[in-house]
Amino acid sequence: MKNQLEIPLYNALKRHISNNPVSFHVPGHKYGEIAAYKQDEFFKGIVKIDATELTGLDDLHSPEGPIKKAEELLAALYGSKKSYFLVNGSTVGNLAMIMAVCTVDSTVLVQRNCHKSVLNALKLAKVRPVFLEPEIDQDWKVAACISIQTVQQAINQYPGAKALILTYPNYYGMVDDLKGIIELAHLHQIPVLVDEAHGPHFIIGEPFPPSAQQLGADVVVHSAHKTLPAMTMGSFLHVNGNLVNLTRVEEYLGIFQSSSPSYPIMASLDISRYYLAGYEPEDVDFLLSEIQSFKEALAKIESIKVLTYPKNEGDPLKITIQSKSNLTGIELQKRLEANGIYTELADPYNVLFILPLLKKGQVYPLFDTAEKMKSVLAGLPFNDIIEEIPTGGERISELAIRYSEMEKLNVTEVKIERALGLVCADTIIPYPPGIPLLMKGERITSGKIGQLNRLMQTDARFQGDVSLLKAGYLKTFSIT
Repeated sequence: MKNQLEIPLYNALKRHISNNPVSFHVPGHKYGEIAAYKQDEFFKGIVKIDATELTGLDDLHSPEGPIKKAEELLAALYGSKKSYFLVNGSTVGNLAMIMAVCTVDSTVLVQRNCHKSVLNALKLAKVRPVFLEPEIDQDWKVAACISIQTVQQAINQYPGAKALILTYPNYYGMVDDLKGIIELAHLHQIPVLVDEAHGPHFIIGEPFPPSAQQLGADVVVHSAHKTLPAMTMGSFLHVNGNLVNLTRVEEYLGIFQSSSPSYPIMASLDISRYYLAGYEPEDVDFLLSEIQSFKEALAKIESIKVLTYPKNEGDPLKITIQSKSNLTGIELQKRLEANGIYTELADPYNVLFILPLLKKGQVYPLFDTAEKMKSVLAGLPFNDIIEEIPTGGERISELAIRYSEMEKLNVTEVKIERALGLVCADTIIPYPPGIPLLMKGERITSGKIGQLNRLMQTDARFQGDVSLLKAGYLKTFSIT
């Protein structure tokens, strides 16, 4: 094992700045000397290590020095064939892995509750996506994971599939039988591409679920900034096995990644790998104790319920609470925000907390937060949820219109209540979590209309043509 106590890129940047360099190169802030206004020490501190491809600092697109060493340390830690730093988020990883593996008009099996970047990649690749519907958890009232039975049925129907694209865990930290699914796909020589954005810390081992990286996925993408101490947009991509062409992966990373990569982001990725490599059993024990104490304190608040994972299998860093009052999850989140408590997301029923990956001795205001919540949520009337959310219908489905045909069709605007059976011409995305409710080219069902109306009633946030949506209309294709 390589020396995981090294931080090659971050140390190279520190050595560079310690020499008091005079900049006659980009970026224009000149190590913070050119500020927007005088005495701007805050900005100056942020950009002190915001350098560029100088001698000794390497080049992300052709690494030979500290970036290469940092990526080699990353690959050694995760046990991958090769690992890469990503400075454009997991989005660029999803784009690159799908474009590298999928060819035009190839059939690709895709978990339906995927991130929008996966759909964008499918569109760019001009493939024929086959969507696999996840199971619905009626206690949590969310789309969970896909079953191995659904994957088996899809492979039987589409034996020529060129890839299986999965999301693991789901946004709420739920996991499935990924090992069985990967083994099943590999029996048919189908590469498995996993958007594991929320699981870069899973390689720690128990009590965390096993990582897709450890279970044999062919390409795994991690959002290091989600649970590791990386800056926003900092992510990893790992390639394993022989079913994926490394050269094509690197080619598409070169196309989609910025030609001016952020050195602070890359340095934070180097630091995050170092932090994760030094995570010890005593840190796990400390973290679990802190989480358990926080959950016990939350459980004493009468107007909310702390959810537990099915079979107790899920990410301990995620805590989902469900409203037991007349407040929706979104209203509950707003009340918390008004009191300085900012959570990851809310849906009509739930509020999701993402906890820090604490090490022994680190202090985080979990107890104080629980006490404040107890005060903020005191006295709310009870309103037990008995509503069931509809299942997705068909377990396996395709778009009603292929990507190549969409550009040739006219688009009309129709009232939402009249859109049943029509084909959606826009992608409607509740954000967060960034999982499309309606996809461009997808036939609009009564279940989707019901979910859309429910989200709009609870004041959910959307991406798409929001003004049109708020006016009560959807874009649909005119098909003659």
